[in-house]
Amino acid sequence: MALIHFKNLRLLEPSVGETRGGYELLVEHDRVRECGPAPIVCSGAQVFDCGGCTLMPGLIDCHVHVVHSEVNIRYLEAMPLTLLAARAAARLRAMLDRGFTTVRDTGGCDWGLKLGVEQGHLVGPRLLIAGQSIGPTGGHADGRRRTDTTGGCSCCSGLQFKSVIADGVDQARWAAREQMRQGADHVKIMMSGGVASPYDPLDSLQFSDGEVGAVVEEARAFGRYVCAHAYSAEAITRAVRLGVRSIEHGNLIDDAAAALMAQKGAYLVANLVAYQAMHERAAALGMSPESLEKNAIVLAAGLKSLEICARHGVPVAYGSDLLGELHWDQSREFMLRQEVMRPVDIIRSATTIAARLLRLEGQVGTLAPGAFADLILVDGDPLRDLSLLGGQGRHLAIIMRAGRFHKQSLH
Repeated sequence: MALIHFKNLRLLEPSVGETRGGYELLVEHDRVRECGPAPIVCSGAQVFDCGGCTLMPGLIDCHVHVVHSEVNIRYLEAMPLTLLAARAAARLRAMLDRGFTTVRDTGGCDWGLKLGVEQGHLVGPRLLIAGQSIGPTGGHADGRRRTDTTGGCSCCSGLQFKSVIADGVDQARWAAREQMRQGADHVKIMMSGGVASPYDPLDSLQFSDGEVGAVVEEARAFGRYVCAHAYSAEAITRAVRLGVRSIEHGNLIDDAAAALMAQKGAYLVANLVAYQAMHERAAALGMSPESLEKNAIVLAAGLKSLEICARHGVPVAYGSDLLGELHWDQSREFMLRQEVMRPVDIIRSATTIAARLLRLEGQVGTLAPGAFADLILVDGDPLRDLSLLGGQGRHLAIIMRAGRFHKQSLH
Protein backbone atom coordinates (compact mmCIF):
# COMPACT_ATOMS: atom_id res chain seq x y z
CA MET A 1 0.00 0.00 0.00
CA ALA A 2 1.40 3.41 -1.00
CA LEU A 3 2.80 5.60 1.78
CA ILE A 4 3.56 9.30 1.35
CA HIS A 5 5.56 11.13 4.01
CA PHE A 6 5.48 14.95 4.21
CA LYS A 7 8.30 16.56 6.23
CA ASN A 8 9.50 20.05 7.12
CA LEU A 9 6.10 21.70 7.07
CA ARG A 10 4.03 24.16 9.00
CA LEU A 11 0.66 22.63 9.85
CA LEU A 12 -2.57 24.62 9.69
CA GLU A 13 -5.23 22.56 11.44
CA PRO A 14 -8.27 24.88 11.33
CA SER A 15 -9.70 23.67 14.64
CA VAL A 16 -6.48 24.83 16.33
CA GLY A 17 -6.47 28.16 14.54
CA GLU A 18 -2.74 28.76 14.12
CA THR A 19 0.11 27.43 12.03
CA ARG A 20 2.60 25.25 13.86
CA GLY A 21 6.09 24.47 12.67
CA GLY A 22 8.04 21.24 12.79
CA TYR A 23 5.17 18.91 11.90
CA GLU A 24 5.19 15.77 9.77
CA LEU A 25 2.31 13.91 8.14
CA LEU A 26 1.99 10.40 6.76
CA VAL A 27 -0.59 9.39 4.17
CA GLU A 28 -1.55 5.76 3.69
CA HIS A 29 -3.74 4.99 0.69
CA ASP A 30 -6.54 7.60 0.83
CA ARG A 31 -6.26 8.55 4.53
CA VAL A 32 -4.05 10.44 6.95
CA ARG A 33 -2.34 7.77 9.03
CA GLU A 34 -0.23 9.94 11.31
CA CYS A 35 0.28 13.66 11.95
CA GLY A 36 2.27 15.35 14.68
CA PRO A 37 5.33 17.33 15.75
CA ALA A 38 7.47 14.25 16.36
CA PRO A 39 9.50 12.65 13.55
CA ILE A 40 7.58 9.90 11.79
CA VAL A 41 9.48 6.67 11.30
CA CYS A 42 8.21 4.75 8.29
CA SER A 43 10.18 2.66 5.85
CA GLY A 44 9.25 2.50 2.20
CA ALA A 45 7.38 5.80 2.08
CA GLN A 46 7.79 8.39 -0.68
CA VAL A 47 9.19 11.45 1.12
CA PHE A 48 8.44 15.09 0.28
CA ASP A 49 10.30 17.99 1.89
CA CYS A 50 7.77 20.82 2.10
CA GLY A 51 10.38 23.51 2.62
CA GLY A 52 8.57 25.08 5.55
CA CYS A 53 5.39 25.77 3.57
CA THR A 54 1.93 25.50 5.13
CA LEU A 55 0.09 22.20 4.86
CA MET A 56 -3.67 22.46 5.47
CA PRO A 57 -6.86 20.56 4.63
CA GLY A 58 -8.32 20.82 1.15
CA LEU A 59 -10.98 23.50 0.80
CA ILE A 60 -14.74 22.90 0.77
CA ASP A 61 -17.27 24.96 -1.21
CA CYS A 62 -20.81 24.31 0.01
CA HIS A 63 -22.67 26.05 -2.82
CA VAL A 64 -21.63 25.42 -6.41
CA HIS A 65 -23.53 24.78 -9.63
CA VAL A 66 -21.45 22.46 -11.73
CA VAL A 67 -23.79 22.54 -14.73
CA HIS A 68 -24.80 26.22 -14.67
CA SER A 69 -22.31 27.25 -17.34
CA GLU A 70 -24.22 30.37 -18.43
CA VAL A 71 -24.82 33.55 -16.44
CA ASN A 72 -28.16 33.95 -18.17
CA ILE A 73 -29.82 30.66 -17.18
CA ARG A 74 -32.19 31.03 -20.13
CA TYR A 75 -29.28 30.20 -22.49
CA LEU A 76 -29.17 26.64 -21.13
CA GLU A 77 -32.37 25.96 -23.04
CA ALA A 78 -30.39 25.80 -26.29
CA MET A 79 -27.66 23.58 -24.84
CA PRO A 80 -27.61 19.80 -25.40
CA LEU A 81 -26.80 17.70 -22.38
CA THR A 82 -23.59 16.49 -24.01
CA LEU A 83 -22.23 20.04 -24.13
CA LEU A 84 -23.54 20.67 -20.62
CA ALA A 85 -21.51 17.70 -19.37
CA ALA A 86 -18.39 18.79 -21.27
CA ARG A 87 -18.57 22.24 -19.72
CA ALA A 88 -19.18 20.71 -16.30
CA ALA A 89 -15.99 18.67 -16.66
CA ALA A 90 -13.97 21.84 -17.24
CA ARG A 91 -15.56 23.56 -14.25
CA LEU A 92 -14.85 20.59 -11.99
CA ARG A 93 -11.18 20.49 -12.94
CA ALA A 94 -10.86 24.24 -12.35
CA MET A 95 -12.32 23.86 -8.84
CA LEU A 96 -9.76 21.22 -7.94
CA ASP A 97 -7.02 23.38 -9.47
CA ARG A 98 -7.95 26.05 -6.91
CA GLY A 99 -7.60 23.62 -3.99
CA PHE A 100 -11.28 22.77 -3.48
CA THR A 101 -11.25 19.05 -2.80
CA THR A 102 -14.92 18.76 -1.81
CA VAL A 103 -17.90 20.69 -3.19
CA ARG A 104 -21.64 20.56 -2.61
CA ASP A 105 -23.72 21.13 -5.72
CA THR A 106 -27.03 22.80 -4.88
CA GLY A 107 -29.01 22.02 -7.99
CA GLY A 108 -28.38 20.57 -11.43
CA CYS A 109 -25.54 18.10 -11.00
CA ASP A 110 -26.63 14.48 -11.28
CA TRP A 111 -25.41 11.07 -10.19
CA GLY A 112 -23.69 10.50 -13.54
CA LEU A 113 -21.28 13.40 -13.03
CA LYS A 114 -20.72 12.34 -9.42
CA LEU A 115 -19.87 8.80 -10.49
CA GLY A 116 -17.71 10.17 -13.28
CA VAL A 117 -15.50 11.80 -10.67
CA GLU A 118 -15.58 8.85 -8.27
CA GLN A 119 -14.62 6.40 -11.02
CA GLY A 120 -11.84 8.61 -12.37
CA HIS A 121 -13.41 9.49 -15.73
CA LEU A 122 -13.58 13.16 -14.71
CA VAL A 123 -11.02 15.16 -12.75
CA GLY A 124 -12.57 17.12 -9.93
CA PRO A 125 -13.38 17.44 -6.25
CA ARG A 126 -15.49 15.07 -4.21
CA LEU A 127 -19.09 15.83 -5.19
CA LEU A 128 -22.21 15.93 -3.04
CA ILE A 129 -25.32 16.49 -5.12
CA ALA A 130 -28.92 17.66 -4.83
CA GLY A 131 -30.07 16.55 -8.25
CA GLN A 132 -32.74 18.96 -9.49
CA SER A 133 -33.64 21.88 -7.26
CA ILE A 134 -37.35 21.93 -6.39
CA GLY A 135 -39.66 24.93 -6.47
CA PRO A 136 -43.26 25.98 -7.19
CA THR A 137 -44.76 27.32 -10.39
CA GLY A 138 -43.54 30.87 -11.03
CA GLY A 139 -40.73 30.61 -8.50
CA HIS A 140 -36.95 30.54 -8.63
CA ALA A 141 -36.89 26.97 -9.98
CA ASP A 142 -39.29 27.80 -12.82
CA GLY A 143 -37.11 28.54 -15.84
CA ARG A 144 -39.91 28.93 -18.36
CA ARG A 145 -40.71 32.02 -20.37
CA ARG A 146 -44.06 33.63 -19.73
CA THR A 147 -45.15 32.35 -23.13
CA ASP A 148 -44.37 28.73 -22.21
CA THR A 149 -47.31 26.59 -21.13
CA THR A 150 -45.64 23.22 -20.58
CA GLY A 151 -42.75 22.02 -18.47
CA GLY A 152 -40.73 20.51 -21.29
CA CYS A 153 -38.71 17.31 -21.22
CA SER A 154 -35.69 16.73 -19.00
CA CYS A 155 -33.83 14.88 -21.77
CA CYS A 156 -33.82 17.79 -24.20
CA SER A 157 -31.91 20.71 -22.70
CA GLY A 158 -29.80 21.87 -19.82
CA LEU A 159 -32.48 24.28 -18.67
CA GLN A 160 -35.04 21.53 -18.03
CA PHE A 161 -32.38 19.34 -16.45
CA LYS A 162 -31.46 21.78 -13.66
CA SER A 163 -34.74 22.02 -11.71
CA VAL A 164 -38.24 20.62 -11.25
CA ILE A 165 -41.57 22.32 -10.54
CA ALA A 166 -43.75 20.93 -7.74
CA ASP A 167 -47.07 22.37 -6.56
CA GLY A 168 -48.83 21.07 -3.49
CA VAL A 169 -47.83 18.64 -0.76
CA ASP A 170 -48.08 15.50 -2.88
CA GLN A 171 -45.95 16.86 -5.74
CA ALA A 172 -43.37 18.25 -3.31
CA ARG A 173 -43.15 14.89 -1.59
CA TRP A 174 -42.80 13.07 -4.93
CA ALA A 175 -40.11 15.48 -6.17
CA ALA A 176 -38.04 15.03 -3.01
CA ARG A 177 -38.33 11.25 -3.21
CA GLU A 178 -37.35 11.32 -6.88
CA GLN A 179 -34.17 13.29 -6.23
CA MET A 180 -33.15 10.87 -3.51
CA ARG A 181 -33.95 7.95 -5.78
CA GLN A 182 -31.53 9.55 -8.22
CA GLY A 183 -28.77 9.59 -5.61
CA ALA A 184 -29.15 13.02 -3.99
CA ASP A 185 -27.06 13.64 -0.86
CA HIS A 186 -29.37 16.53 0.13
CA VAL A 187 -32.57 18.08 -1.20
CA LYS A 188 -32.68 21.68 -2.44
CA ILE A 189 -35.88 23.73 -2.27
CA MET A 190 -36.72 27.32 -3.17
CA MET A 191 -38.22 29.46 -0.40
CA SER A 192 -37.97 32.97 -1.86
CA GLY A 193 -37.43 34.85 -5.09
CA GLY A 194 -34.02 34.80 -6.72
CA VAL A 195 -31.64 37.03 -8.64
CA ALA A 196 -31.20 34.88 -11.75
CA SER A 197 -34.96 34.34 -12.20
CA PRO A 198 -36.43 37.55 -13.64
CA TYR A 199 -40.12 37.10 -12.81
CA ASP A 200 -40.25 36.46 -9.05
CA PRO A 201 -39.77 39.28 -6.48
CA LEU A 202 -36.98 38.71 -3.97
CA ASP A 203 -39.41 38.88 -1.06
CA SER A 204 -41.90 36.42 -2.57
CA LEU A 205 -42.58 33.35 -0.43
CA GLN A 206 -42.24 30.08 -2.32
CA PHE A 207 -43.53 26.81 -0.84
CA SER A 208 -46.12 26.63 1.90
CA ASP A 209 -45.70 25.11 5.33
CA GLY A 210 -47.22 21.87 4.14
CA GLU A 211 -44.95 21.59 1.10
CA VAL A 212 -41.80 22.32 3.11
CA GLY A 213 -42.84 19.94 5.86
CA ALA A 214 -43.38 17.15 3.35
CA VAL A 215 -39.91 17.61 1.82
CA VAL A 216 -38.22 17.75 5.22
CA GLU A 217 -40.10 14.64 6.37
CA GLU A 218 -39.05 12.68 3.30
CA ALA A 219 -35.43 13.79 3.50
CA ARG A 220 -35.18 12.76 7.14
CA ALA A 221 -36.82 9.43 6.41
CA PHE A 222 -34.15 8.78 3.79
CA GLY A 223 -31.27 9.93 6.00
CA ARG A 224 -30.79 13.16 4.10
CA TYR A 225 -31.42 16.86 4.87
CA VAL A 226 -32.90 19.91 3.17
CA CYS A 227 -31.15 23.10 2.11
CA ALA A 228 -33.21 26.12 1.09
CA HIS A 229 -32.64 29.07 -1.20
CA ALA A 230 -33.91 32.00 0.90
CA TYR A 231 -33.15 35.71 1.02
CA SER A 232 -35.81 37.37 3.19
CA ALA A 233 -36.09 37.00 6.95
CA GLU A 234 -39.65 35.70 6.52
CA ALA A 235 -38.57 32.96 4.10
CA ILE A 236 -35.63 32.01 6.32
CA THR A 237 -37.89 31.81 9.38
CA ARG A 238 -40.43 29.58 7.63
CA ALA A 239 -37.73 27.22 6.37
CA VAL A 240 -35.87 26.88 9.65
CA ARG A 241 -39.06 26.55 11.72
CA LEU A 242 -40.02 23.57 9.59
CA GLY A 243 -36.68 21.77 9.89
CA VAL A 244 -34.52 22.98 6.98
CA ARG A 245 -30.85 22.40 7.86
CA SER A 246 -29.09 25.08 5.82
CA ILE A 247 -30.07 28.45 4.39
CA GLU A 248 -28.43 29.38 1.10
CA HIS A 249 -27.66 33.09 0.63
CA GLY A 250 -29.68 34.66 3.49
CA ASN A 251 -28.60 38.20 2.61
CA LEU A 252 -31.77 39.84 3.97
CA ILE A 253 -31.73 38.03 7.31
CA ASP A 254 -32.67 39.89 10.50
CA ASP A 255 -31.85 39.32 14.17
CA ALA A 256 -34.99 37.33 14.91
CA ALA A 257 -34.39 34.92 12.02
CA ALA A 258 -30.73 34.52 13.00
CA ALA A 259 -31.71 33.80 16.61
CA LEU A 260 -34.07 31.08 15.39
CA MET A 261 -31.33 29.58 13.22
CA ALA A 262 -28.99 29.43 16.20
CA GLN A 263 -31.71 27.84 18.34
CA LYS A 264 -32.45 25.19 15.71
CA GLY A 265 -28.80 24.50 14.87
CA ALA A 266 -29.17 25.65 11.27
CA TYR A 267 -26.33 26.79 9.03
CA LEU A 268 -25.99 29.74 6.67
CA VAL A 269 -24.11 29.26 3.42
CA ALA A 270 -23.08 32.75 2.33
CA ASN A 271 -21.77 33.58 -1.13
CA LEU A 272 -20.93 37.28 -1.34
CA VAL A 273 -18.70 36.74 -4.33
CA ALA A 274 -21.62 35.79 -6.56
CA TYR A 275 -23.25 39.19 -6.19
CA GLN A 276 -19.99 41.09 -6.52
CA ALA A 277 -19.05 39.22 -9.68
CA MET A 278 -22.52 39.71 -11.17
CA HIS A 279 -22.38 43.42 -10.36
CA GLU A 280 -19.09 43.71 -12.21
CA ARG A 281 -19.53 41.42 -15.21
CA ALA A 282 -22.96 39.80 -15.51
CA ALA A 283 -24.49 42.44 -17.80
CA ALA A 284 -21.89 41.72 -20.47
CA LEU A 285 -22.64 37.99 -20.12
CA GLY A 286 -26.36 38.31 -20.77
CA MET A 287 -27.99 38.87 -17.39
CA SER A 288 -31.27 40.77 -17.68
CA PRO A 289 -31.83 44.26 -16.23
CA GLU A 290 -34.48 42.84 -13.89
CA SER A 291 -31.98 40.41 -12.41
CA LEU A 292 -29.29 43.06 -12.11
CA GLU A 293 -31.68 45.27 -10.12
CA LYS A 294 -32.33 42.45 -7.67
CA ASN A 295 -28.62 41.71 -7.48
CA ALA A 296 -27.95 45.26 -6.31
CA ILE A 297 -30.31 44.74 -3.36
CA VAL A 298 -28.69 41.56 -2.06
CA LEU A 299 -25.17 42.82 -2.78
CA ALA A 300 -25.72 45.78 -0.46
CA ALA A 301 -26.85 43.49 2.38
CA GLY A 302 -24.19 40.78 2.16
CA LEU A 303 -21.67 41.89 4.77
CA LYS A 304 -24.41 42.88 7.19
CA SER A 305 -25.81 39.34 7.03
CA LEU A 306 -22.47 37.96 8.20
CA GLU A 307 -22.40 40.42 11.09
CA ILE A 308 -25.92 39.44 12.16
CA CYS A 309 -25.06 35.74 12.07
CA ALA A 310 -21.88 36.30 14.07
CA ARG A 311 -23.88 38.19 16.68
CA HIS A 312 -26.17 35.20 17.21
CA GLY A 313 -23.63 32.40 16.80
CA VAL A 314 -24.98 31.04 13.53
CA PRO A 315 -22.31 28.88 11.82
CA VAL A 316 -21.54 30.23 8.35
CA ALA A 317 -20.12 27.88 5.72
CA TYR A 318 -18.23 28.85 2.57
CA GLY A 319 -20.12 29.14 -0.70
CA SER A 320 -19.58 30.75 -4.10
CA ASP A 321 -22.71 30.17 -6.27
CA LEU A 322 -21.01 31.46 -9.42
CA LEU A 323 -22.72 31.06 -12.77
CA GLY A 324 -21.10 30.74 -16.17
CA GLU A 325 -17.72 32.38 -16.69
CA LEU A 326 -17.96 34.02 -13.28
CA HIS A 327 -16.76 30.72 -11.76
CA TRP A 328 -13.15 31.88 -11.94
CA ASP A 329 -13.87 34.07 -8.88
CA GLN A 330 -14.52 31.07 -6.62
CA SER A 331 -11.62 31.81 -4.24
CA ARG A 332 -12.37 35.53 -4.08
CA GLU A 333 -14.93 34.88 -1.34
CA PHE A 334 -12.02 34.58 1.11
CA MET A 335 -11.01 38.18 0.45
CA LEU A 336 -14.51 39.67 0.53
CA ARG A 337 -15.39 38.19 3.90
CA GLN A 338 -12.34 39.57 5.68
CA GLU A 339 -14.00 42.97 5.91
CA VAL A 340 -16.08 41.58 8.78
CA MET A 341 -14.47 38.22 9.68
CA ARG A 342 -11.09 37.06 10.97
CA PRO A 343 -8.98 35.00 8.54
CA VAL A 344 -9.09 31.94 10.79
CA ASP A 345 -12.89 32.03 10.87
CA ILE A 346 -13.07 32.36 7.09
CA ILE A 347 -10.79 29.35 6.68
CA ARG A 348 -12.91 27.41 9.16
CA SER A 349 -15.98 28.23 7.06
CA ALA A 350 -14.31 26.37 4.17
CA THR A 351 -13.04 23.47 6.30
CA THR A 352 -14.37 22.53 9.74
CA ILE A 353 -17.75 24.32 9.58
CA ALA A 354 -18.35 23.09 6.04
CA ALA A 355 -17.51 19.54 7.09
CA ARG A 356 -20.06 19.65 9.90
CA LEU A 357 -22.73 20.94 7.54
CA LEU A 358 -22.01 18.13 5.08
CA ARG A 359 -22.04 15.56 7.89
CA LEU A 360 -18.45 14.68 7.09
CA GLU A 361 -16.87 15.92 10.30
CA GLY A 362 -13.58 14.15 10.93
CA GLN A 363 -13.50 12.99 7.31
CA VAL A 364 -12.80 16.26 5.47
CA GLY A 365 -11.80 19.75 6.59
CA THR A 366 -9.12 18.34 8.90
CA LEU A 367 -5.75 16.58 8.75
CA ALA A 368 -6.36 14.51 11.85
CA PRO A 369 -5.49 10.80 11.60
CA GLY A 370 -8.29 8.86 9.94
CA ALA A 371 -9.45 11.75 7.76
CA PHE A 372 -9.35 11.62 3.99
CA ALA A 373 -5.96 12.73 2.69
CA ASP A 374 -7.39 15.90 1.14
CA LEU A 375 -4.71 18.53 1.49
CA ILE A 376 -3.06 21.56 -0.04
CA LEU A 377 0.46 22.92 0.45
CA VAL A 378 0.46 26.73 0.49
CA ASP A 379 3.52 28.85 -0.27
CA GLY A 380 3.14 31.04 2.82
CA ASP A 381 0.74 31.43 5.72
CA PRO A 382 -2.89 31.99 4.65
CA LEU A 383 -3.75 33.20 8.14
CA ARG A 384 -1.55 36.20 7.39
CA ASP A 385 -2.44 36.52 3.71
CA LEU A 386 -5.72 35.03 2.46
CA SER A 387 -4.83 35.95 -1.11
CA LEU A 388 -2.55 32.88 -1.08
CA LEU A 389 -5.74 30.83 -1.49
CA GLY A 390 -6.55 32.73 -4.68
CA GLY A 391 -4.81 33.10 -8.01
CA GLN A 392 -6.36 29.93 -9.52
CA GLY A 393 -4.09 27.78 -7.35
CA ARG A 394 -0.79 29.36 -8.35
CA HIS A 395 0.32 29.53 -4.69
CA LEU A 396 -0.39 25.84 -4.10
CA ALA A 397 2.59 23.54 -4.61
CA ILE A 398 0.56 20.41 -3.80
CA ILE A 399 -3.09 19.54 -4.21
CA MET A 400 -4.07 16.05 -3.07
CA ARG A 401 -7.53 14.48 -2.94
CA ALA A 402 -8.07 11.14 -1.20
CA GLY A 403 -4.35 10.36 -1.25
CA ARG A 404 -3.86 11.08 -4.97
CA PHE A 405 -1.84 13.99 -6.26
CA HIS A 406 -3.70 16.37 -8.51
CA LYS A 407 -0.72 18.74 -8.45
CA GLN A 408 2.82 18.30 -7.20
CA SER A 409 5.36 20.98 -8.08
CA LEU A 410 7.96 20.58 -5.33
CA HIS A 411 11.52 20.37 -6.61
